[in-house]
Amino acid sequence: MIMKKIIVAFVAIVITLSSYGQFHVGPQIGYTASNLSLNTDSITNGLKSNFVAGVFFRFGEKIYVQPEINWLTQGSVFKYPSIGSISPIEQNIKLNTIQVPLNIGWRIINLKVVNIRIFAGVLANFVTKTTITTSGGDPNYYDALPTEDDFGKTQWQWDIGAGVDVLMFAIDVKYMGGINNILNDFTIDGTTISSKSNLFMVTLGWKIL
Repeated sequence: MIMKKIIVAFVAIVITLSSYGQFHVGPQIGYTASNLSLNTDSITNGLKSNFVAGVFFRFGEKIYVQPEINWLTQGSVFKYPSIGSISPIEQNIKLNTIQVPLNIGWRIINLKVVNIRIFAGVLANFVTKTTITTSGGDPNYYDALPTEDDFGKTQWQWDIGAGVDVLMFAIDVKYMGGINNILNDFTIDGTTISSKSNLFMVTLGWKIL
């Protein structure tokens, strides 16, 4: 229900803004490095690299608004300390996500062929599928670990970044930090843990309009 309302609001924003000033739209692809940060040092977490594909809409000239819709996979690798076993337990966590960012940007250098931009905003992440692969250690302890149902379906993030436009191409580099928890207060071995999703992204867009 929340996702439906945000998508409807997104479409309304695009339709409204399309009647004002300069307008660009186009596809984009890119690279992501994601990490699910934890509130404990007893569990280590590693980065996961993946790809992103989406569509961006840009409205305005010197000051602009840019909503997007992106499809990507976020996640991390949790490595738990050895519990009654020589080898540690690892969980490979994948979150298939529909991401809806809304950024406000400023063209700090605006030339005919090249311009340089900075931007910031907020985004909503809708997790469509959670996959966890557990390996290593003693399988008898697997039931004590987080499962797919322990991860939330909606997460909010803030982002900040910079971009360069060259002719019809747009290159953006951005960092996204979690606002709310994607894993809420899960207790394991007497320790309550929570997790937020953080993401580094580089995209190449093509302004077809």
